[in-house]
Amino acid sequence: MPAFIEYLTTWTGEVAGLLWGNPVTLLVLLGTGFYLTIRMGGIQVRGFRHATALISGKYSRRTDTGEVSHFQALSTALSATVGTGNIAGVATAISLGGPGALFWMWITAILGMATKFTECTLSLKFREVLPDGQVAGGPMYTLLHGLKMRRLAATFAIFALIASFGIGNMVQANSVMDGLGYVLPDLHHSSWFVGILLAVLVGLVILGGVKRIARVASTLVPFMAILYIAAALIVLANHIEEIPGALLLIVNHALNPWAVGGAAVGEAIRWGVARGLFSNEAGLGSSPMAHAAARTNEPVREGLVAMMEPFIDTLVICTMTGLVIVVTGAWTESTDSLMGAALTAHAFRSELGEAGAWVVGVGLTLFAYSTMIAWSYYGDRSIFYLFGERAVMPYRVLYTLLVVVGAAVPLQLVWNLADITNILMALPNLIALLLLAGLVRKLKNEYFSSPQTPVGDHSKSV
Repeated sequence: MPAFIEYLTTWTGEVAGLLWGNPVTLLVLLGTGFYLTIRMGGIQVRGFRHATALISGKYSRRTDTGEVSHFQALSTALSATVGTGNIAGVATAISLGGPGALFWMWITAILGMATKFTECTLSLKFREVLPDGQVAGGPMYTLLHGLKMRRLAATFAIFALIASFGIGNMVQANSVMDGLGYVLPDLHHSSWFVGILLAVLVGLVILGGVKRIARVASTLVPFMAILYIAAALIVLANHIEEIPGALLLIVNHALNPWAVGGAAVGEAIRWGVARGLFSNEAGLGSSPMAHAAARTNEPVREGLVAMMEPFIDTLVICTMTGLVIVVTGAWTESTDSLMGAALTAHAFRSELGEAGAWVVGVGLTLFAYSTMIAWSYYGDRSIFYLFGERAVMPYRVLYTLLVVVGAAVPLQLVWNLADITNILMALPNLIALLLLAGLVRKLKNEYFSSPQTPVGDHSKSV
């Protein structure tokens, strides 16, 4: 490793550790989700049934303003969140924080559902619809129109733009190499070729804008999720008697300092929350940019659809990965070389042979690919906000080229950069959520008291 890259990896690791390893950061992230859960009346539970009905298209109107359907908006956002965090991120969290990290990922997801509801409701409320029908929305527009904080809006857009190259681009390309390299070790010698192939496939989609991204995502996301979950269920079925013990182990490592030590519990919280946020992106401010394009005139309606992201991403898919790693005992075999996607592949291979390793390799490739195309849209909207339409196409070209670089950069450096940019994006967005929570509560109450809300829907009682 060149000396400069080694220094950069060490330095970014220290910064990421400082940001994530202190109680203030964790308190802000979890505290905001807890506050919004209370403020929105437990919307995660009480609005769940109606949210599933909205996703099915039951209440869609093609005459509403927007570019994509509820399902396409959700698929686009999910294609960004269902990525390496579900395979590499969970494995990294368990490797560094123990099995208890999975419990804290669950907590982040449950509280994150209220956060997603709030931020995506606001993105619809304050979005801009351009003369040609294109939609521009997200935290920068919420900060600009909802709070008149022009500088903070620009700050968020800058952080999101930078983050799109890290969390949405190079992390994904790098983890593809990590996963496929475990199955086909010789590929490590051809990382540039793999990067170029990925870049071409990404470019073919993102140059067509959000409608093409949404069409690809709405086809790819269900397929890849079903494939991966089916393989995980086969492994778990083989260890069905061990699942209760695994769940007890997870909770014990998460909450019992007398059993595993206070430092171990602290590491579980740190890595569980960090990787939980990386996986479901609740509070990050990314998903609102995708949901802003939804075809609806009801902000709360899209907030409810968005609320399902952490549930699907973390409570379903991440749980599958985590349980497989724990019940197979793979977590006890973690080393510096057997971490991240490689550890997940190792767990699946131990049960399903080469087919298991290939499920992880192919699944990771599809997950990462979908994340790259979705995150390109987030950077797209950020640079549009900062510099206008003329900057969008150069951004898309640069984004595509950096996929090649990401495939060859050391894993730890890329993860460090992703952790840092996560925090930088989240803070301006969380300020908007806390200051505008009252407005969202008012919009929610008006929506559920409206005659348009289906009579008899369980969420009517919200």
